[in-house]
Amino acid sequence: QHTLVGVGGVQGLDGPAHRARKAMFMSIMTPSAVRHLGQLFDDEWRARIPAWEQAGRVVLHEEVGRILTRAVCAWAGVPLAASAVARRCADLHAMIAAPAAFGPRHWRGRLARQRAERWLADVVDRARDGTLPAPPGSALAAVAGHHDADGRLLPRRIAAVELLNVLRPTVAVDRYVVFAALALHEHPGWRDRVRAGEEPTERFVQEVRRFYPFFPVVAARVRDSFDWQGYHFPRGRRVLLDLYGTNHHPDLWPEPDRFRPDRFATWHGDRYDLVPQGGGDHLGGHRCAGEWITIELMKRAVTNLTAAMRYVVPPQDLALNLRRMPVLPPSGFVVTDVRRAG
Repeated sequence: QHTLVGVGGVQGLDGPAHRARKAMFMSIMTPSAVRHLGQLFDDEWRARIPAWEQAGRVVLHEEVGRILTRAVCAWAGVPLAASAVARRCADLHAMIAAPAAFGPRHWRGRLARQRAERWLADVVDRARDGTLPAPPGSALAAVAGHHDADGRLLPRRIAAVELLNVLRPTVAVDRYVVFAALALHEHPGWRDRVRAGEEPTERFVQEVRRFYPFFPVVAARVRDSFDWQGYHFPRGRRVLLDLYGTNHHPDLWPEPDRFRPDRFATWHGDRYDLVPQGGGDHLGGHRCAGEWITIELMKRAVTNLTAAMRYVVPPQDLALNLRRMPVLPPSGFVVTDVRRAG
């Protein structure tokens, strides 16, 4: 809470309070809004290709993080000066890297959260007093104008936490983009297949989400005591949902340690087997409200990596250390000799 999700945010609520707050997030996840964010991401990506051609060497994680920071702030209605992009992206990255860390990495995340909450609390204040117009349907408009289950506006700090719960997880998709680039590198036969159309790209993206590790578990406490499959869960007990283990369970996924996107040709979207961003229902449960955003951005990234540009993957350390959470190749996925396709 002090690094990743924030104290008082939707992830820590339950019952009617959670449903009211979650409905706020779901209200901005319309198909047209998701497509609009995807188009902003596309535009930012393609605008960066000439600079990558000149740079010679590009760290994909860093570049995509900044692209996503610009795109999601524009989409959310949050003003962001060009000179502040790198700093804001670094703070968002620090929060994402910190929740399972001890020592300096953890404290960098806490300090980054404090800076980000102050920044966005001021943005919310300006939206509420009318000095900053909040675009209708934007995340800023939804958060600044939201009345919680008790009928009151969110306190400015809580509003900042929830606005961060839009910005931060969107920027965290840069890790999934790196995993998609890694999968294209390790399974080059899929490059031509995803260029062929929407259906292969959808299968490829879903398999990247299933196969590669992000956060391995999510934690909660038991609200009401219950028994399940011979186990007793007393009220207040801390429990973990094994995301990585569920996504690799052989009873759910034959040959789970093989990268096989075609397994999704016959998948019917069960809410309890593919759980990289939580399981169950989006509206009533704690499954990530931004799952559709993740899928949209990943598909756009795969299209850009295969159809909009050409590049070379030089020798580097691309190992994934499952002892570190969240996971990322140590190199951040370096590409060189970038050229615009066609």
